[in-house]
Amino acid sequence: MSEQSNEDALRLARELADAYRGQARKVTPKKKQAPPPRIESRRDLREDAVPINGVLNDLISEQGWGKALAGTRVFSDWPLIVGDQVAQHTKVEHFADGVVYVLADSTAWAKELTLLAPRIVARLNEHLGDGEVQRIDVKGPQAPSWKSGPRSVKGRGPRDTYG
Repeated sequence: MSEQSNEDALRLARELADAYRGQARKVTPKKKQAPPPRIESRRDLREDAVPINGVLNDLISEQGWGKALAGTRVFSDWPLIVGDQVAQHTKVEHFADGVVYVLADSTAWAKELTLLAPRIVARLNEHLGDGEVQRIDVKGPQAPSWKSGPRSVKGRGPRDTYG
């Protein structure tokens, strides 16, 4: 086959493929195109490199996401703020309006956390930014309710549930 017939076959194959994809082009004789303009190298395009943390910090401040992200750091950085031993026995349940709601796994840890609350609030404000946290609300494990269930009787108190 000659070079001309190879080009015609290649052009026909391309047209068939384009038509198959739904992008059929008009069949026109190809003109010689000028080579594309030379693109500068990537190194030439970068004038000043900027660290990504600077860009992200600018984005956070522009969008006003600072307080919301500080709130999520209460959950993620809790072991770092209070220490591993306290973090093993406590869990941050909720953070809203400057109040951190914490659940302790025993009444002893709830009392301990209540006594440590001023120090923990100070450490949280150091870590998250001044004034983010005003107080900590600590709850211990919840006792079972005797209001309903197989041993409850309407009109009688909890002492009458055991027979």
